[in-house]
Amino acid sequence: MPRRESYSDTFTGEADKGIRAIIESRSEEDHVRKLRKLLLNVINNELTPRQKEIIVLYYFKRVDTVTIAKSLGVTPQAVSAAMSRARLRMYRILQYYYL
Repeated sequence: MPRRESYSDTFTGEADKGIRAIIESRSEEDHVRKLRKLLLNVINNELTPRQKEIIVLYYFKRVDTVTIAKSLGVTPQAVSAAMSRARLRMYRILQYYYL
Protein backbone atom coordinates (compact mmCIF):
# COMPACT_ATOMS: atom_id res chain seq x y z
CA MET A 1 0.00 0.00 0.00
CA PRO A 2 1.59 3.33 -1.03
CA ARG A 3 2.15 6.07 1.52
CA ARG A 4 -0.28 8.91 1.39
CA GLU A 5 1.66 12.11 0.71
CA SER A 6 -1.19 14.53 1.27
CA TYR A 7 -2.03 14.88 4.91
CA SER A 8 -3.96 17.52 6.76
CA ASP A 9 -1.59 19.64 8.81
CA THR A 10 -4.24 21.63 10.54
CA PHE A 11 -4.79 21.00 14.20
CA THR A 12 -7.84 22.72 15.47
CA GLY A 13 -9.63 22.80 18.73
CA GLU A 14 -9.27 24.40 22.09
CA ALA A 15 -6.13 22.46 23.08
CA ASP A 16 -4.16 23.65 20.06
CA LYS A 17 -5.40 27.24 20.36
CA GLY A 18 -4.64 27.26 24.08
CA ILE A 19 -1.10 25.95 23.71
CA ARG A 20 -0.35 28.45 20.95
CA ALA A 21 -1.82 31.30 23.02
CA ILE A 22 0.32 30.43 26.03
CA ILE A 23 3.52 30.01 24.01
CA GLU A 24 3.02 33.11 21.87
CA SER A 25 1.73 35.41 24.59
CA ARG A 26 3.77 38.54 25.11
CA SER A 27 1.91 39.39 28.27
CA GLU A 28 3.98 39.89 31.38
CA GLU A 29 1.07 39.39 33.74
CA ASP A 30 1.96 37.16 36.66
CA HIS A 31 -0.57 34.39 35.93
CA VAL A 32 0.43 34.21 32.25
CA ARG A 33 4.12 34.05 33.14
CA LYS A 34 3.45 31.26 35.66
CA LEU A 35 1.34 29.32 33.16
CA ARG A 36 4.02 29.62 30.45
CA LYS A 37 6.68 28.44 32.92
CA LEU A 38 4.51 25.51 33.99
CA LEU A 39 3.85 24.53 30.37
CA LEU A 40 7.58 24.58 29.59
CA ASN A 41 8.27 22.46 32.69
CA VAL A 42 5.65 19.94 31.58
CA ILE A 43 7.16 19.78 28.09
CA ASN A 44 10.68 19.30 29.44
CA ASN A 45 9.91 16.88 32.27
CA GLU A 46 6.71 14.98 31.58
CA LEU A 47 6.74 14.13 27.88
CA THR A 48 8.64 11.34 26.21
CA PRO A 49 11.72 12.42 24.23
CA ARG A 50 9.85 11.84 20.94
CA GLN A 51 6.79 13.82 22.11
CA LYS A 52 9.02 16.63 23.32
CA GLU A 53 10.86 16.77 20.00
CA ILE A 54 7.60 16.87 18.04
CA ILE A 55 6.03 19.54 20.27
CA VAL A 56 9.14 21.74 20.08
CA LEU A 57 9.33 21.42 16.31
CA TYR A 58 5.63 22.06 15.79
CA TYR A 59 4.90 24.85 18.28
CA PHE A 60 8.24 26.60 18.74
CA LYS A 61 9.89 26.14 15.35
CA ARG A 62 6.64 26.07 13.36
CA VAL A 63 7.52 22.98 11.32
CA ASP A 64 4.54 21.23 9.74
CA THR A 65 3.70 17.61 10.54
CA VAL A 66 4.66 16.27 7.11
CA THR A 67 8.15 17.77 7.41
CA ILE A 68 8.48 16.49 10.99
CA ALA A 69 7.46 13.03 9.82
CA LYS A 70 10.06 13.02 7.04
CA SER A 71 12.83 14.20 9.37
CA LEU A 72 11.97 11.54 11.97
CA GLY A 73 11.39 8.78 9.42
CA VAL A 74 7.80 8.10 10.45
CA THR A 75 4.40 8.72 8.90
CA PRO A 76 2.49 11.98 9.39
CA GLN A 77 -0.16 9.93 11.17
CA ALA A 78 2.42 8.79 13.73
CA VAL A 79 3.44 12.41 14.31
CA SER A 80 -0.21 13.38 14.72
CA ALA A 81 -0.83 10.54 17.18
CA ALA A 82 2.25 11.42 19.26
CA MET A 83 1.25 15.07 19.28
CA SER A 84 -2.30 14.20 20.37
CA ARG A 85 -0.98 12.08 23.25
CA ALA A 86 1.43 14.84 24.26
CA ARG A 87 -1.30 17.48 24.19
CA LEU A 88 -3.60 15.29 26.27
CA ARG A 89 -0.84 14.75 28.83
CA MET A 90 -0.05 18.48 28.96
CA TYR A 91 -3.75 19.29 29.34
CA ARG A 92 -4.22 16.82 32.18
CA ILE A 93 -1.23 18.17 34.09
CA LEU A 94 -2.22 21.81 33.53
CA GLN A 95 -5.77 20.94 34.56
CA TYR A 96 -4.43 19.56 37.83
CA TYR A 97 -2.76 22.90 38.62
CA TYR A 98 -5.45 25.26 37.39
CA LEU A 99 -8.82 23.61 37.98
